Amino acid sequence: MKITKVVGLLTFVTGAAFVLTACNNNKNTNEKTVNTAALPKVVTNKRDIKKGGTYKIGISSNTPFAGVFLSELSNDSIDTEVSYPGNEELFKCDDSYTIVDGGAANLALDYKQNTATITINPKVKWSDGSPLVANDLVYSYKIIANKDSGSARYTDSLQNIVGLEDYHAGKTNTVTGLKTPDGGNGRKLVIQFTKMTPAMKQQGSGYILSNAAPYHYLKDIPLAKLATSDQVRKKPLFFGPYKLTKITPGEVTEWAPNKYYYQGTPNFNKVIISIINPGNVATAIKSNRFDQISVPNAEYKNVKNAKNTEFIADTGLSYSYMEFKVGKWDAVKGENVMNKKAKMANRSLRRAMAYAMNIDEVYQKFSNGLSFRIPTLILQKYGKFFNKDEQGFPYNLKKANQILDQAGYKKKGKFRQTPDGKDLVINFAAMSGEKHQEAIIRNYIKQWAKIGLNVHLVSDKLIEFNSFYDRIQNDDASIDMFIAAWSLTGEPSPNDLYNRKAPFNFSRFVGQTNDQLLEAIDSDKSFNTNYRKEQFDKWQTYMNKEAYVVPISSSYEITAVNDRVVGLSTTPSSDFFDVGFSN
Repeated sequence: MKITKVVGLLTFVTGAAFVLTACNNNKNTNEKTVNTAALPKVVTNKRDIKKGGTYKIGISSNTPFAGVFLSELSNDSIDTEVSYPGNEELFKCDDSYTIVDGGAANLALDYKQNTATITINPKVKWSDGSPLVANDLVYSYKIIANKDSGSARYTDSLQNIVGLEDYHAGKTNTVTGLKTPDGGNGRKLVIQFTKMTPAMKQQGSGYILSNAAPYHYLKDIPLAKLATSDQVRKKPLFFGPYKLTKITPGEVTEWAPNKYYYQGTPNFNKVIISIINPGNVATAIKSNRFDQISVPNAEYKNVKNAKNTEFIADTGLSYSYMEFKVGKWDAVKGENVMNKKAKMANRSLRRAMAYAMNIDEVYQKFSNGLSFRIPTLILQKYGKFFNKDEQGFPYNLKKANQILDQAGYKKKGKFRQTPDGKDLVINFAAMSGEKHQEAIIRNYIKQWAKIGLNVHLVSDKLIEFNSFYDRIQNDDASIDMFIAAWSLTGEPSPNDLYNRKAPFNFSRFVGQTNDQLLEAIDSDKSFNTNYRKEQFDKWQTYMNKEAYVVPISSSYEITAVNDRVVGLSTTPSSDFFDVGFSN
């Protein structure tokens, strides 16, 4: 689907949706690339909307959705997409992802008092008719910070809230920095921070949550059982324009208008979101099975002339990456602990593997310009914070071999040994995706063999999406490295992904320089944009030098839309409430 407006959460991305969606069987390397500039960001149908009808959305995925319908506990993008008709964020944002007034709640920052005041629109109600109140905002922070919930979203950014660390440690049942001046059933929350950062004005900064949890509905459920409860899995509440009416586990969600929605009655009588195998997407588009469906890049040229269909596109806030395991998550300390003797702890080994990947060749040959290698972990879409001077890891086998030679990885027969003369076998995990995914993954394994590295695919096959991330999060000892993908937020700070205390820092690398640069990016000094850019640039250079995480690719996201649809847009400020049919 990919036109979700939930940009306040970092989420995992499926292999089908991202890592290798650009590949097809076309061997013609001279074929012209797709002119994405010719594709609009907004549907061109400007006719009047006629209320009613059933809006059908298809999500291309070869894995079912997990069905955790609570943002505080959900980690993957599929759950976000299948809940998007109801899962509205608290704050409205402009097309630069800057928070503005006019949403379910307004945000006011006081940089002198180190506070953020959230004021809820009095018209906002949950889909059961209960008002959205301050307790619902507070409960979101408590769910994430409480160890019993199992949330992976308790980060260094949230620890900036006064008293949240004590709550996380079990020292208190309240959070001193979360104040409800009009009481828990009031409509105001004042958050007291230890410091203010420029990131706070952006949607999804990590410092201020963009979601709420219905306290009245969830409060009696033990936090340890919340993720598996019926209130989260089967009968969740939302305050967006639609309410959830039916779930076919892993496959379909159905929605009807939320009669309590604060902006009024939405345009559709029903919304149905279905998971569809990537191999069936082209047929679905040509038969007009859905009103909206994401187009795998491999299929665009096959479906671009589909009747009664318009295509809209934009570069997404997502990227794929390769990461090397060099430590473990310490749940007691709440931080990553690095093992300097880990197999992949040698920087030369990591950098050589990055240079040996023929990423440009893969995308030039197969993507028609829809996917492309990225040089840093900060996307160009973030404008001035992207370091345009960084080249990343362009394909260079000669350089890769030189790096390994100089580091003492000598060949014994076909493959290299470690500098201390031991056999080296690298266990590589990759998630399942569209039909060409495995062929491309094995291509990379062959590339690494060209520089004398013996790389084995874990389990000798691609791993299903949910199982893949479960193994990565839990530091499966059989995995030395992996390729995965992130869906990002409107705030470019990488703090919540790569911080010492970030659960999502899956490589588990830590370092004083990394700590200092991430601190600088979100420091008081970074209210000076030039200073903040300088720190972003330094961090990108540092990350490429160390290569614990290697940037791979980003992609244009193309959506096929039925030509009767009005109001659908890829822009951050757009609202699904405004989407309807013209006939």
